[in-house]
Amino acid sequence: MPRKRLTQLFPFLIPLRVWQRNLFEGVKMHFDKNRYACRFGELRKYEICAAKTAVINENSGMDIIYQKNKAHNLKITSQTMNRILICPGETFSFSFLSRNSHKYGRMKDGLVLIDGKLTARKGGGTCHLSNLLYLLFLTSPLTVTERHGHGVKSFPNPDGSELDGIDATVSEGWLDLRAKNETDGIYQIEIAFDDKYMYGRILSDTESDTEYEILNENVRYERENGKLYKYLSVARTETDKKNGGLTKKEKLYDERILIAYEIPEGVFASDKPL
Repeated sequence: MPRKRLTQLFPFLIPLRVWQRNLFEGVKMHFDKNRYACRFGELRKYEICAAKTAVINENSGMDIIYQKNKAHNLKITSQTMNRILICPGETFSFSFLSRNSHKYGRMKDGLVLIDGKLTARKGGGTCHLSNLLYLLFLTSPLTVTERHGHGVKSFPNPDGSELDGIDATVSEGWLDLRAKNETDGIYQIEIAFDDKYMYGRILSDTESDTEYEILNENVRYERENGKLYKYLSVARTETDKKNGGLTKKEKLYDERILIAYEIPEGVFASDKPL
């Protein structure tokens, strides 16, 4: 049996551990030679890429109040980075910006994945925003320098049409989502909401000559030791809009995702007997 962490044995120590990790992370960021994006500005003229995602997922299998709380938390967190400018040589850091979320309101209990289980925690659900931003970064000229996948899919996509393997978990003091601007242009993030969706865009002062698209390929399901896993490749196409629409494709990475919700037997031809 795996040895339990001290915070698993004594949960009341978690706030102290988070404070400690944040302190260490802050010191590390001060000396790591990165210039972190921290300036905001008026909306830039040209849209580089855009995406949207349904905020409320009724398929979570848990009280819908946690989904509504998640929407509340997302709106608060988004204010820490909406209209942020990412200038040449600067790095966008989700953790660096979201640490100021307390300035915009009080977080509510949302769902987070702890030790493989969905648990209600204050501020839960903000990974929904980092997921959206990660997709935007992949479809822009920005370079992703840190990303951590969840590895577990706790419930179906809200509308059944979203890509898999395009997620980015963030954890205060531990895991971050970062993207660096290695170009000569200035890029900007815009985040907006309506009653159903969260919208994200990356804007710039100049039009982009390249259009990106993210794909799932080689998708298959396998049962291993009584658990269902989804295997897939994440690929990206780049279309040169100035060179006659010339398109090239590259595989970015492979993903192995544990499916943690019930799926009827025999749905997938690749299922192995339990």
